[in-house]
Amino acid sequence: MKILPGRPGQKEDTVPRLADHEERRRAITGAARRVIARGGLEAATFQSVAVEAGVSVRSVQYYFGTKREFLLATHRAVVADSGARLAAVVGTLGTTPTPRDVVRAILLALLPLDAESRRDAVILGIFHAAALTGPDVESGDTNGAPNYIVGVVAAQLRALRGADADEQAVVADAEIILLALGGLAQGMLTNDDYAARAPELVDHLLDRVLDA
Repeated sequence: MKILPGRPGQKEDTVPRLADHEERRRAITGAARRVIARGGLEAATFQSVAVEAGVSVRSVQYYFGTKREFLLATHRAVVADSGARLAAVVGTLGTTPTPRDVVRAILLALLPLDAESRRDAVILGIFHAAALTGPDVESGDTNGAPNYIVGVVAAQLRALRGADADEQAVVADAEIILLALGGLAQGMLTNDDYAARAPELVDHLLDRVLDA
C-alpha cells in the first residue's frame, strides 16, 4: 500500500498500488477457475467466487462489474497461463529448431499432461460448451487463442514448405492440426490411454500432415 501523508492532525490515507489491484484481480480469477473446474460456469457466481477468494462480494463486483466480465477475465487468465507454458517449452528448443520441432513442442505444451494443464483443459472445455448456448459467453469470445495457434502453426508450415507453398493448403493443414489438438485434449480428460499415448499420437498426426 502507498501511504499518502496528510496535514498535521489528519489521519493518513492509504491508496492501493497498481500491483495490489493486479494481485487482487489474479486472486479473484484464480478463485473463479477453481469454482468453474468443480461446478461449471453456473457455479461461478459473485457470491461463490467471493467465498473462494476470501474477499467480499463487493470486491468482486468492483474489479469485475458483471458476471460476463469476470468470466471472460478468467478465460483470459487460463489462456495466458497456457501461452506461458507454450513459450517456456519452445524456449528450450535452442536457436535453430526445425518447423516440426516447433509444432510438436506447441502441441505437447497445450495438451493436459499434468495436473495444472489438465485443470485448465477442463475449464476451457467448459467455456467452449458455454459458448454454444450463451448468454454469458459467446462463440466469438473464445476464438482468439485458437486463431493465434493456427497462425503460429501456419508460419511453421510455410517455413517447412518454402516460398512455393500453397497458402490455402497451409492454413487448412494448420486448422486440421488445431482441431486434432482440441479433440485429443478433450479425449485425454476421460481416456487414460489417450493421455499415455499423447506424444505418440502427436507424432503420428505430424507424420500425416507435415510429410504429406
